[in-house]
Amino acid sequence: MTSTTTHPLLAAHDDGARWTTAEIGQQPRLWRALAARAADDAETAAFLAPLLARGDLRVVLTGAGTSAFGGEILAPALRRAMARRVDAVATTDLVSDPHGTFAEDLPTLLVSFARSGDSPESVAATALADQLLTDVHHLVVTCNPDGALARDHGGRASSRVLVMPDGANDRGFAMTSSLTCMTLAVLLAFDRVDTDAVARLADAVDRALPTLELDAAAHADLDPVARVVHLGSGPLTGLARESALKLLELTAGRVITWFDSSLGFRHGPKALLDDSTLTVVHVSTDPHTRAYDVDMVTELSRSLPAGRVVVVTADRLPTLDLEQWTFPTLAGDPDELVALAFVVASQVLALRTSLALGLTPDNPFPSGEVNRVVAGVTIHGLDG
Repeated sequence: MTSTTTHPLLAAHDDGARWTTAEIGQQPRLWRALAARAADDAETAAFLAPLLARGDLRVVLTGAGTSAFGGEILAPALRRAMARRVDAVATTDLVSDPHGTFAEDLPTLLVSFARSGDSPESVAATALADQLLTDVHHLVVTCNPDGALARDHGGRASSRVLVMPDGANDRGFAMTSSLTCMTLAVLLAFDRVDTDAVARLADAVDRALPTLELDAAAHADLDPVARVVHLGSGPLTGLARESALKLLELTAGRVITWFDSSLGFRHGPKALLDDSTLTVVHVSTDPHTRAYDVDMVTELSRSLPAGRVVVVTADRLPTLDLEQWTFPTLAGDPDELVALAFVVASQVLALRTSLALGLTPDNPFPSGEVNRVVAGVTIHGLDG
């Protein structure tokens, strides 16, 4: 199904939410375009094939902030599927402790996620890899063909630059379509999803968006909360982290957020729950992992008041009378793909909460204390 109607999400908001609303709503269209282009991308396949054929290759997924969380969604899934070492390391950690990240001089493919490609850490991370590793290749995944990262690596034999479709370089403050496009681009490049799976994903989100808007509005407009917890397991732990950040960013810190895995939450962080806390549990499609998520949902439903637990799931949980945001056509798909639908739900919740608080989601920090592209970072050389 390719929707030709306008989602409620895309209905006119004031100028303070123009870009963010459009960029959340455009994601299914961009995913379809990305899949169509990837199907004909012989150059990327030729670049990756000999590298991924090497049994000793280490893959490092890196980026800053939201870009790093794309790597956290992908890393556990790629490790399992490829039976090799795949690590997600934020550029902020890599640049501040490069010898920790590259303690072993292994053949490495560094996959860099960067919306703008102009953040100081993004450029420094690839330079440090070149400096510390004997054998390193770069896959640069960016939304900005004119960014420093794309310019530095364009034309290099040891690098491949993947530029996202027009429109993915979000103009709003928060990364929305840029995150999902870059994450999906790597899944396509590593041959972990095909065009049919992407079509299924896009159709599922197209169908769900109107209902998501209404459900999110019910929490944001009618029942505002001061703290929100996002939980998820496996690849969905990275999704939970991104969901928490999105809400924190778009509400300018007025809603305090937390993320954890379903099992990890019991080990201390559960102390932050009170009767006003909204807890969102992202339920895995993997049967083993899903069992732990369902246990957590059941436990929370018994301890929190009605309306304080939201379940985001592909396959509806039949035995629980709780609010469930569902994507039923994705029930047979892996978590790394389902995560891209779930993150749209989190984006809508963050947008609606920001608007309910009277903020401007396109720029929730009008005084400039937090910037769209990080500034003010000094990069220090390895020799001090």
